[in-house]
Amino acid sequence: MDLKINGESKSFSDSASLLALLEQFDVHPDATGVAVALNDVVVPRAQWATTDVTDGDSIEIIRAVQGG
Repeated sequence: MDLKINGESKSFSDSASLLALLEQFDVHPDATGVAVALNDVVVPRAQWATTDVTDGDSIEIIRAVQGG
């Protein structure tokens, strides 16, 4: 399965839920300051586990950071 993650092409062996994929990038459902968009549509955190990712999908992982 070929996906575009934050603008970079990546290959994965199997299709999976959005949550399973995010966990590979150290993004967990209890993480704060994280938003995820699948094909330009924000996916609510409560739907990460039930949202399927398929070949050709584009995923943006946005992390809010603080700094000065």
